[in-house]
Amino acid sequence: MAQRRHAKKNCRDTFIKNTVFIKSILSLTLATIAGGALADGRIEGQVKAAEYGVALQGVKIRIAELNREAVSQRDGRYVFLDVDAGNYTLETSYIGADPVRRSIVVTDNQTTKTNFQLVGVSGIVENVIVIGQAAGMNKALNKQRSAENIITAVSADAIGQFPDTNVSEALQRLPGLSVERDQGEGRYVRVRGMGPDFNAVTINGVGVPGPDADRRAVALDVIPSDLLENLIVTKSLTPDMDANSLGGSIEVQSLSAFDRDGAFWQMTAEGSFDDNTEQTSPKFAATASNQFSIGGDENNLGVAFGVSSFKREFGSDNVETGGAWDFEEGVKLEELEQRDYRISRERSGLTLNLDFKPTTNTDLYWRNLYSEYTDSEIRLANVIEFEDAVAEGEIGSAEVQRELKDRTETQEILSTSFGGQTRFERWTVDYRLAHSESNEDEPQNIAGAVFKIDDDVIADEVFDLAFQGARKIRITAPAEYYQSASYKLDEVELGSTNTNDDSDAVNLDFTRDLQLGSNAAQIKFGVKRTEREKDNDVNVWVSEDFNGDTALTSFAKGVVDYQLGEFGSGISTRAVRAAIADQELDEVESSIGDFAITEDTSAAYLMGRIDIDSWRILTGVRYEDTSFTAQGYSWDDAVEGSTATHFENSDDYFLPAVHIRYSLNDKTQIRAAWTNSVVRPGFAQLSPGRLIEEDDGDIEAEFGNPDLKSLESSNLDVGIEYYPGVASVISAFAFHKSIDNFVYQTDLGGTTGYEVFDHAVTFVNGDSAEITGIELAASKQFSSLPAPWYGLLVGGNATFVDSSADIGGYDDGEFIARDIPMPSQSDTSANLMLGYESDKISMRLSANYKSSYLLEVLEPMESTYDAYVDDQMQLDFSLRYFLTDTIKVHFEALNLTDEVYYTYVNNARYNAQYETYGATYKLGISFMSF
Repeated sequence: MAQRRHAKKNCRDTFIKNTVFIKSILSLTLATIAGGALADGRIEGQVKAAEYGVALQGVKIRIAELNREAVSQRDGRYVFLDVDAGNYTLETSYIGADPVRRSIVVTDNQTTKTNFQLVGVSGIVENVIVIGQAAGMNKALNKQRSAENIITAVSADAIGQFPDTNVSEALQRLPGLSVERDQGEGRYVRVRGMGPDFNAVTINGVGVPGPDADRRAVALDVIPSDLLENLIVTKSLTPDMDANSLGGSIEVQSLSAFDRDGAFWQMTAEGSFDDNTEQTSPKFAATASNQFSIGGDENNLGVAFGVSSFKREFGSDNVETGGAWDFEEGVKLEELEQRDYRISRERSGLTLNLDFKPTTNTDLYWRNLYSEYTDSEIRLANVIEFEDAVAEGEIGSAEVQRELKDRTETQEILSTSFGGQTRFERWTVDYRLAHSESNEDEPQNIAGAVFKIDDDVIADEVFDLAFQGARKIRITAPAEYYQSASYKLDEVELGSTNTNDDSDAVNLDFTRDLQLGSNAAQIKFGVKRTEREKDNDVNVWVSEDFNGDTALTSFAKGVVDYQLGEFGSGISTRAVRAAIADQELDEVESSIGDFAITEDTSAAYLMGRIDIDSWRILTGVRYEDTSFTAQGYSWDDAVEGSTATHFENSDDYFLPAVHIRYSLNDKTQIRAAWTNSVVRPGFAQLSPGRLIEEDDGDIEAEFGNPDLKSLESSNLDVGIEYYPGVASVISAFAFHKSIDNFVYQTDLGGTTGYEVFDHAVTFVNGDSAEITGIELAASKQFSSLPAPWYGLLVGGNATFVDSSADIGGYDDGEFIARDIPMPSQSDTSANLMLGYESDKISMRLSANYKSSYLLEVLEPMESTYDAYVDDQMQLDFSLRYFLTDTIKVHFEALNLTDEVYYTYVNNARYNAQYETYGATYKLGISFMSF
């Protein structure tokens, strides 16, 4: 009770401190606005491509006499506030277009409107809009060049050139990014060697909670790539951004009507073929946008709409040991599984975005993105456990189980935000209200139907088996092993899970452009409040009573098409469900996985920037305070019951940052940044659930740790960028991250506070972790070559990373520490692209590579059993042919080399998991109007 009173006092003190800080910021704002009633002149306008009238983002507009610079936004608009009356020269700079110089006159208390129509490289404007690979790359490079911090971008045009199904696969092409795959499809994104739980995801500027129950990572395969306009990865955070990412922040921008001029629509129909299962799958997508004039103003309302639906039927074949090797006396295998997967995945998405400009000084928006992802999986398994570990080729007795798992889970993500920007005489105010939610629903499913050897058929209840190969393992077995008559139904476990994650946020930002002597400057500050709640509900039932004949022959369903050897018959889900006579709730499993966690964060920041000659310096500080509560259940075998648990605490952080950009010339710039960020541990790590069991006098416990500290990172980046021409860049960056409070799993059994436990498995904070890396990128359009080679495009990037983290465990009361690389961090990741385009055809061959990386630490004190994912290189091809300017057909081939997913322990010889997927082929047609 005293501890709870102390926690409440801390929360009350923190709330008072936050209130005073926020009130001070608001008071400063109001006082400054009040003091700025008089204004000088203002310059504003819009930048578009001369042909088709498409708005251009990332154009630099500079007032030559004042050395002041503005950058055009998504709708092409730019603005200079508080400009002294006089004569000036405006200059534009955009990769792929000729610069424009224009003389203007600024008058006190008046707005000078100056629009630009950019022209330049032959054919590039047309390509910027709908066609070219080079144009899509060019659009992204202009955003990257004009940014105040270090970012990497990809536009919708570029996404369409790759054979990528979802957001994560599109991101894997960028420098410093790689993906973690699930059943061969890209799912989670890693940034600069940091696992997906350490990276933030936003949709249209709104933070997205993750649908998975146990982690923070957002599975980006939920979001169809057809509904996007831009993807931006921020690698160095500015103080006005949420500080909740160690690797980077991924911004998903859906389409807006002001991304184009006038009416636009596009429809795509596609079919795909999976080589492994010989299944075909359909896809349909449509997007449309238009601008309307209401209230007497011209084109001041924009409406954009998109819908996407994709169903894919495919499968994979697997053999895995889970690392169950005995290396003490030679190399022997203890157990393994053969697995066959049949999978159906449906992705559907919907976006509706409204943009409204009620006055020349106010822009309003309402942005919505909804996506639904349904994953249906049938998994058949032969589970083999040797009575004594056996060497390769050696025959040993083994217990065998045939298993069925059949589950369907649906994940949903919804992001909606209403906000806008109002420009006063000297100030710009941005405001937003946002709600986002994600959930995962897995209704009652067959979590495991177990068929054991029938002792009436096989008297000894074992088979004499042998295995060959330590990587792609195959077994040698008697005929009875494959026959359904050898097995009978023993147990069925049913399960259901429901997870909900809701987040509400409000933020208010104030920006003021200044002139300090001859130097342009800006001050920006704001406040934000985010309230997040995540809950998880798990239910497990067990059935051991069945109707009718329990022999597997009553449940058999055809012969399994297994690519890694002979398997046996399939198992009918319908027959298993029909056989269940009674089911009993498993109170232990149905309670310890339940939790409700809240995280409420208050934030305020102050930052400023100044331009001195060729230097741009941005610095500031962000303050964040997070209040945390967790409720769950503890189960103790000694009392055979569960008790509710409750935890609460709070933390606050001051997070300074400095960003420097030095322009050697219009094509070359040097960047440097020092930033600080903080990430909360995963939800499974913070879960208050606790399980205490006793087995033959041994007391064992497994539990989360709600008292874990957040991971704090100090980040240093420095690099150079050179933009020699259209779709061309050469860049090199070095980065270093020093991370405190790295989280890992260990066993505290027998240590102080856990003396009565033989094992007490939980999560703890380590001392530190470090990541150091180099990131290289280059691309080139060879437009100066003679025909037909002028359409050649070459691009590539590579990231080299080294990392270490301190972990350890207790052995007879002695703490033993060791270093590991950061989980999910490849030492090398790289992309290579060879493309060609002409007026009618566009081709691209893409190779994606990542070296091996640590997947999981199975034993904290034994590196021998660290599980690694082997290196992977996937080769993809895409071809687009334009029948007319508005109709194109496309062909795509993914995983041409049939790259497998392989994990190992000890060294690459010893299987932990081997899984093969085969290639996928797509054929489609698109119609568009603009």
